[in-house]
Amino acid sequence: MKFNTILKFKIFFILVISPLFLNVPKAYTAEEIKITYSIFSRTIKVNSLKTFAIEGKSTKQLKRILKATGSPDKEIRKVLNQNFEVPITIASKLVYSEIGNVFLTRLSSIIHPPRATDERTGMLALRASVIQGINIGNGKINLINFFEGYPTKTVILDVSALSKVMNKVESISELLTFFTNSPLEKIKTN
Repeated sequence: MKFNTILKFKIFFILVISPLFLNVPKAYTAEEIKITYSIFSRTIKVNSLKTFAIEGKSTKQLKRILKATGSPDKEIRKVLNQNFEVPITIASKLVYSEIGNVFLTRLSSIIHPPRATDERTGMLALRASVIQGINIGNGKINLINFFEGYPTKTVILDVSALSKVMNKVESISELLTFFTNSPLEKIKTN
């Protein structure tokens, strides 16, 4: 009797359950960043940004975008390569904490998936990107790992929304340092 039950379960699994796993859609990682400013937009490939960050080589399109920032290439490469060591358990606590929710809500207006109509979708994508980025970087995260971990093929970077935030801080590295170091110290001590 027991043998028949096991056999029936195996047949059920093979015929009904296993085909469900065969058509699992591929999880996306970001391939391009669409930079929008008002009605204008430019798209850059994450791979070309990674090549620029590591080797300093850039495509013509990336050169035009970098020139528009007015920042020296060295400074941009430094920001792209700046690693933050964050244990994945602490990052997980941080992105679900009260301060993490506030930060992700604000950041989701700057960086979000295409056609995201609510901030919740953007927050979920940001959480996934942080955790996956730390995984890609083996316990460290930088902007390249963050974009590589983003769960959609295209990431929207809204420069208008970023400008509003940047008016309140002096530099991107200051912003990154504030948001990675300050909350982490509180979480580490608790």
